[in-house]
Amino acid sequence: MEGEVWAVGAAYEPYIGRWSRPVAAEFVRRLQAAPGGRWLDIGCGTGAVSQAVLDAGRPAEVAGADASEAYVRYARRRIADPRAHFVAGDAAALPFPGAVADVAVSGLVLNFLPDPGRAVAELARVTRPGGTVGAYVWDYADGMQLIRHFWDAVGALDPRARELDEGTRFPLCRPDRLRALFTGAGLADVRVEAIDVPTRFRDFDDYWTPFLGGQGPAPGYAMSLPQDRRAALRERLRALVPHAADGSIPLSARAWAVRGRPPGPSSPTRGARRQDVR
Repeated sequence: MEGEVWAVGAAYEPYIGRWSRPVAAEFVRRLQAAPGGRWLDIGCGTGAVSQAVLDAGRPAEVAGADASEAYVRYARRRIADPRAHFVAGDAAALPFPGAVADVAVSGLVLNFLPDPGRAVAELARVTRPGGTVGAYVWDYADGMQLIRHFWDAVGALDPRARELDEGTRFPLCRPDRLRALFTGAGLADVRVEAIDVPTRFRDFDDYWTPFLGGQGPAPGYAMSLPQDRRAALRERLRALVPHAADGSIPLSARAWAVRGRPPGPSSPTRGARRQDVR
């Protein structure tokens, strides 16, 4: 889609970043990885998952990789923890040796990749046998309400734009598709579960303004419109979203989380000799 961009961290944060952080924290908590492990964060973006790993995963090291040099620079500036480092890298050909990580994860990325199956195979390749591979994506079709309301408003104003709806474009973001993706990569003990977090906006401007940042499909579409059509979309959304008595907008966001294990024995214990992921 023309105008679809994922590169500017400062614009991503108010749109998705602030809501992805609580999802990332819950995702890491549910993985229940042993402390002292080595993690890889693929498609690390602004570093939300890496920060959650540092906060809750008690890792020895976390290495983030993203195809966007701009995001890599943003993550480096934002996260100063010496256990973390960030590199540019393609999810389909990761710049890491095989079987080097105890845990390899990817947050909100798989549906945007041209070959998600190859990316999951790469996650499995860089993870030690018995380690953990995990990912999560937004439930665009239903539970990611801030984006669902946007595309519902777009569809009401311009039925021809319904094909751009992320709920339609990304069928991967459903439990059955995610399970099939992971089992197809040879992962065992595959589980899929929902993660729900509240997304309360202080007022309508707090909800609408991030769509003007141009980061991702919905903001990209909004910024492709001439000013009068963008204003019409804004007012349609204003009428559509729920408002609390104090003027805030109480929504929620659902992500589908999936995890599995490369077949083989459990990962080495903390004291075992390991290859550094740098």
